[in-house]
Amino acid sequence: MNDVCNAPGLLPIETAIQNILGTITPVKDVETISIMQSVDRVLASDVKSTINVPAHNNSAMDGYALCISDKSLTYTQVGSVFAGQVFEGTLTPGQCVRIMTGAAIAPGANGVVMQENASVDGDKITFTAQPELNENVRFAGEDIAIDDVILKAGDKLKAVDVGLLASLGIANIDVVRTLKIAVLSTGDELIEPGQPLKQGAIFESNRAVIISALQQKNIDVLDLGIIPDDKELITNAFLKANELADAVISSGGVSVGEADFTKEVLNEIGNIHFWKIAMKPGKPFAFGKLSNSYFFGLPGNPVSAAVTFNQLVEPALQKLSGLGDVNPKMRFNAVTTSVIKKRPGRADFQRGTATINEQGDLVVAPFNKQGSGVLSSLSKANCLIIVPAQSGNIEKGATVSIELL
Repeated sequence: MNDVCNAPGLLPIETAIQNILGTITPVKDVETISIMQSVDRVLASDVKSTINVPAHNNSAMDGYALCISDKSLTYTQVGSVFAGQVFEGTLTPGQCVRIMTGAAIAPGANGVVMQENASVDGDKITFTAQPELNENVRFAGEDIAIDDVILKAGDKLKAVDVGLLASLGIANIDVVRTLKIAVLSTGDELIEPGQPLKQGAIFESNRAVIISALQQKNIDVLDLGIIPDDKELITNAFLKANELADAVISSGGVSVGEADFTKEVLNEIGNIHFWKIAMKPGKPFAFGKLSNSYFFGLPGNPVSAAVTFNQLVEPALQKLSGLGDVNPKMRFNAVTTSVIKKRPGRADFQRGTATINEQGDLVVAPFNKQGSGVLSSLSKANCLIIVPAQSGNIEKGATVSIELL
């Protein structure tokens, strides 16, 4: 099952994702917060409505609420009702009241005629056509009824969901607590941005990408910085992360170099579930479990780290956060504007730019530079082109699958 065409011993990415999601147990801790701070938070329990929405029958139009008389087009106006008011009394056939959008329907009224279809002569209102029963009336509970489940445990709240909660009079809500993720990078060659660049060294960028992405998701980040290629220091960093965080994300040290200690350390203090994925970029990727946390060992190359984070870590964190439905990323068909070079063996995630052409079709232009160290290609891209493991070169004009970034 682990053999993929010309990539023996590499785990198919689909299997890797299933393995990860099947291993992770969501966080269960709950906290109560104001709805005004709840966007992108995951609900800890179902939310039921305690009221009807709308709370009362109301008008969908500015116009006239009337008690319909079958034979007459002319009605007597006996009052007015504005939003937030109620009409005292009960209408009888042939009577109407002036009414504004959202105002409560007067007792006895059974329809609303919009003001554009009425002419006024003192208190006599004449309509252009026979009014219809219940037209332009919004009924109590039409949107939401008492005891309706409006949001479910595991839902991630959107801004409009916050408005929905407010419309029910809910001020505070129970959500799954924020995830705590530790992030570190390993390598003697790495230098923090802002420091002098020594000969043979490079500025470390993977943590910048990962931490920024995590902060966008309302995740608490513990930045452990750059850890030198020293087994003891790497071990201590992982032990600290395991104590303080729900998961640890490292980059570098999971390849096969003599100084790549991360995989060795993880194997000693935890349980590596798998290593090496049939994907490009991103083959050296490790996932497993420590005593108190999960770990994700990303490759050191910047594009490989970013793509494996996007494809493998993000779904894992969604499940860890308590999200009810961890759905596959949305993919779209697009026509490639040039040849896509590829060897069979690994699923390929190439960078490109997707646009709509003059004919209204979705097209994608792959970049010439697809190296795993070319981070600028990912910065310029607005999509990933997904080429299946078994595919070889793809000709210009062929339909491919893309994921928007």
